[in-house]
Amino acid sequence: MTDLLTPVLSARWGDERAWKLGNYERAGGYAALRTALQMEPDEVVALVKDAGLRGRGGAGFPTGMKWSFVPKDNPNPTYLVVNADESEPGTCKDMPLMMATPHTLVEGVIISAYAIRARYAFIYVRGEVLHVVRRLQQAVREAYSAGYAGANVLGTGYDLEVVVHAGAGAYICGEETALLDSLEGRRGQPRLRPPFPAVAGLYASPTVINNVESIASVPSIVTGGAEWFSSMGTEKSKGMTLYSLSGHVKNPGQFEAPMGITLRQLLELAGGMREGHQLKFWTPGGSSTPILTPEHLDLPLDYESMAGAGSMLGTKALQCFDDTTSVVRSTLRWVEFYKHESCGKCTPCREGSWWLVQILMRLEAGRGEPGDIEKILDLCDNIGGRSFCALADGAVACVTSAIKHFREEFEQGMHTPAWELLPYERSTVFATGPDSPALGAGTEPAGGAR
Repeated sequence: MTDLLTPVLSARWGDERAWKLGNYERAGGYAALRTALQMEPDEVVALVKDAGLRGRGGAGFPTGMKWSFVPKDNPNPTYLVVNADESEPGTCKDMPLMMATPHTLVEGVIISAYAIRARYAFIYVRGEVLHVVRRLQQAVREAYSAGYAGANVLGTGYDLEVVVHAGAGAYICGEETALLDSLEGRRGQPRLRPPFPAVAGLYASPTVINNVESIASVPSIVTGGAEWFSSMGTEKSKGMTLYSLSGHVKNPGQFEAPMGITLRQLLELAGGMREGHQLKFWTPGGSSTPILTPEHLDLPLDYESMAGAGSMLGTKALQCFDDTTSVVRSTLRWVEFYKHESCGKCTPCREGSWWLVQILMRLEAGRGEPGDIEKILDLCDNIGGRSFCALADGAVACVTSAIKHFREEFEQGMHTPAWELLPYERSTVFATGPDSPALGAGTEPAGGAR
C-alpha cells in the first residue's frame, strides 16, 4: 500500500536540518533553477503547460495557462504573488512544506518569476504562523547570499527581488484580490472583476497569483520533465499532490500521492478510523467544500470526480468524522467561522451568515421551529453566488450538503438537543486529562448553546 505514495515535495521533510541551504543543495536543490535559466522564459511556461500542473490552492486552474495570460505589451512591471495565507479549516499542507523545506518554495518562486518575466515576487504568509515566516525569511536571505536571488541571478543578468510579507490575520485574504489589497496596505476585501489580476493586479499591474504547493511543484517539473509529471495522476488531473488527513483517523497527517487516489486508500495508509467507530461524513477539500459520505469512499480524489459527486477537491483537506459526531454541531461551528471571517463587504454574506448561525444554534439546542430547515435552505439560496468572492459559496456549501445527507438530524433539532443525541465528549479527538474533565453524558455545555 505504501507504493501508492509518491513523495516529491515531502521527500526530505524528515531529513536533518532540511531547511538549511547547504543540505538542500546537497540533495540537488537549485539545479532546476540553473536548468531553467538556460531556457527561454516562454519555454518554461510551455513546460509547465505540457506537464498539466493545475493550481493546488482550490480552484484547480491550469498553472501554465494562468502564466500565459500575462500581457507582454503592458508597460507596467509584472509581479508574482504566492498565496501562503493558508487558513481553510482542516487544511495543513503549505505550512509544513514551508517549515520543513522552504527552499523548495523559494526555488519555485525564482523559476516562476523568470518564466513570467517578473522582477518582483511576494510571498504572502499568514501572520499568525510566526515560526514559518521566520523560517521563510531565513531561506530567502540564504538564497540572496548564494546568488540565487537579487541582482544578476547566477550571472545571467536577470534581477529578482523576493519579499516575504506577513499578513495581519484574516481568512478573507486568502482570496486573491483581497490579498492584493492587503499587500498594498489596504483593508483586505475582494475586488470586483474584471479587470482580472493578470491584467491589473498588484499596483494595477499584471500579476500572477499562485498557491504555495503550485509554485513549489515547478522545480520538480523542470528537473523531471513534463512526461514524468504527467505520468502520475489522472488524465485531466495530473501529478502528485499533498492530501491533509485529519479528524477521527488513527494516524492523521500529510500524504503525498498521485491525483486520483481514493479516500479508502488514504484511510488504509492512515490506519483507518479510530477503533470501534465508522466513518460518518468527510470533507474532500476543507469546510468550504460540500461534505460527502461513506458511499463516496472509492471516488478518485481529483477535480472531475469530486465535481461529479457535487463537491470540490479544494485544498485536499480530508476531514474525517466518525459516528459519534453531530452534523448539526459541526455545521454550526463551520458557519460561525465564516460569519466571523466575512469581510462584511457584501450584504448577503454579512447578514445571511449571521442568520444562519442563529437558526443553527436553535436547532443544536433542540429548540428548532417548524420551517427552520426550509428557511435555512432559502437563506443559502440567497447567499451563494451573490457575493464578490467565494467565501459566501463556501459558507453555504457545508450547510446545504449537510441537510441533503443528514436531514433527519436537523429535524431532530426540533425537539432534542444535539448534545443529548450525540454527547460531545464522545467525539473528542484528544483524551481529556484529570484537570479538564469531559462533560457528562447528556449534560448541556456551559452557556446553554454548546
